[in-house]
Amino acid sequence: MITQNNIKFLFKGVKIDNRTEEYIEKRLMSLDKLLKNILIKEVEIDLDKKGKFRVEVMIKTPYNLYRSEETTESIEGSIDVVANELKIQIKKDLEKIKTQKKRGRISIKKKIVVDKDARF
Repeated sequence: MITQNNIKFLFKGVKIDNRTEEYIEKRLMSLDKLLKNILIKEVEIDLDKKGKFRVEVMIKTPYNLYRSEETTESIEGSIDVVANELKIQIKKDLEKIKTQKKRGRISIKKKIVVDKDARF
């Protein structure tokens, strides 16, 4: 198990080189723009009996846990798919929060009673 920045790597039956590790970090850093409070990112990579790589990524925040996994013939291909799935999950969650805030504002505005003699 290797820990760098706030990324924790776990390898099962596979060793990766620095180039691949840097590629994984680069792809996961693109998710930092969407999320503010990332506690830790866990990347698990293992090689199955058929020679395919299974990549699982979990991103923990104070309020949510985002998780995705993919099995392909290359680590880079798997990390690309996983990063895109995580981006979709995060954007969906952020849109949900935005909608809830908007609905709350509308609800408060409806409850406000304005005196007809008030000047604006």
